[in-house]
Amino acid sequence: MGRSYLTVRVLVLTVSCLVVLEYMSLLQSAENADKIRPSIFCMLDNHGVKQTHFLQSFPRDYYTTELLGADANSSNLFLLPPSPKVAVPTLNVPVNRSTLPECPMIPPNLQGKFNVEIDEVPDFAELETMFPSLEAGGRYSPSDCRARHRVAIIVPYRDREEHLKAFLFNIHRFLQRQQSEYGIFVVEQSGKGPFNRAMLMNVGAAEALNQYTYQCFIFHDVDLMPEDDRNLYTCPIQPRHMSVSIDKFQYRLPYDEIFGGVSAMTVDQFRLVNGFSNLFWGWGGEDDDMANRLRLKKLFISRYPANIARYKMLKHGAEKANPERFKYLYSGAKRISKDGYNSLKYRKISLELKPLYTWILVELPKLKP
Repeated sequence: MGRSYLTVRVLVLTVSCLVVLEYMSLLQSAENADKIRPSIFCMLDNHGVKQTHFLQSFPRDYYTTELLGADANSSNLFLLPPSPKVAVPTLNVPVNRSTLPECPMIPPNLQGKFNVEIDEVPDFAELETMFPSLEAGGRYSPSDCRARHRVAIIVPYRDREEHLKAFLFNIHRFLQRQQSEYGIFVVEQSGKGPFNRAMLMNVGAAEALNQYTYQCFIFHDVDLMPEDDRNLYTCPIQPRHMSVSIDKFQYRLPYDEIFGGVSAMTVDQFRLVNGFSNLFWGWGGEDDDMANRLRLKKLFISRYPANIARYKMLKHGAEKANPERFKYLYSGAKRISKDGYNSLKYRKISLELKPLYTWILVELPKLKP
């Protein structure tokens, strides 16, 4: 009896030690993201050589699209008559890169931790000299290989000049390590009325596709800065919530269904859910509505590990909440086919291909539910 009791005590003590060690290992993993490369991101051959990124090991046919071109019958669907003073420039695709080798699945210049600079950000004039490889409109293509992904970064914006300057300084340094072909579209809402983030993102998607055959969109708040370059800004197989762990929230996911901050979708996925709702004026609700749309269309939200998808949030004042957000969230399933990308209307006041980004200033009308 005594020996059996002692054996049980030893087993309990052993299991407890293993649990404590595992917990300490998890804590260390979360606190030292810059020292760890999770095994989910790498596949090895028999010699231990890194071969491919796990989340990119599927054929590109999974995320390429045949719907890139604008539908000839839809051009009037989401544009109010533009100002007669506005000329609409188009991007000229530079050198034919068909003879270049395809870029590797794992960009060779990744370093892990990315040092976000927010205190000593150069002014716009200096910034424009720091990225000589950029084309007009903030467009970039790697010079030594053909990019595997063509990504439009859509930034809804108004009255955040210091944030925009910090964002551009950090995001161009960050993205050029990843060998994607990308363009940055800053979509600014005119006037002083309630801000409509979702509608601006619809505008950005429409204008980006008018410029170039992008494969996917990354919708990006201007006050979020990525902290790890292994957080790849590429076309997802399933819609990807990028900003998993933010310093403001102690690097924890606020809730499972969140899809705000920074998110990625292919053009096909975006069209399938009819883009964002156009009805969310003021803060809150539009990202949850998008999460509901994804679920209705049998898509799911994918995420990178929390110690990779880390972001720093710049400080800003509180925004006025949308008092009708819950009403529109409850009725979202009924409106998905008629409220969104296919019902978008806006007046384009100006479009300018700036050295660091494409600037689009628009006036947004209030649409009926």
